[in-house]
Amino acid sequence: MQISTQDHRGCRVVTVGDSRIDAAVAISFKDCMRELTDGGTEHTVLDLSAVDFIDSSGLGAIVATMKQLGDGRQLALAGLSPNVEKVFRLTRMDTVFAIHRSVEAAVQAHAA
Repeated sequence: MQISTQDHRGCRVVTVGDSRIDAAVAISFKDCMRELTDGGTEHTVLDLSAVDFIDSSGLGAIVATMKQLGDGRQLALAGLSPNVEKVFRLTRMDTVFAIHRSVEAAVQAHAA
């Protein structure tokens, strides 16, 4: 799984380079996210702009990442493709996560 990070204006931006987050990679995704966000900044932005498919296992891994951050730390999502956004909307997870159209918008929202 291709994942990279960059700290930007008080936010840790985690970029997923793969086109899918599904059952085949969900566990490794969750483990990698735990490592990348453990002891990190208060705000994490998950850049999903390269992701075109997510299944229930992938969605569960993202929810687990949010829970692992704990109280006082936030996970925002950015760059959702129409297919991925539809999954979040249908599962009503769009009411749980702050979703931004771009990483820049997410960083700016948390910097304010």
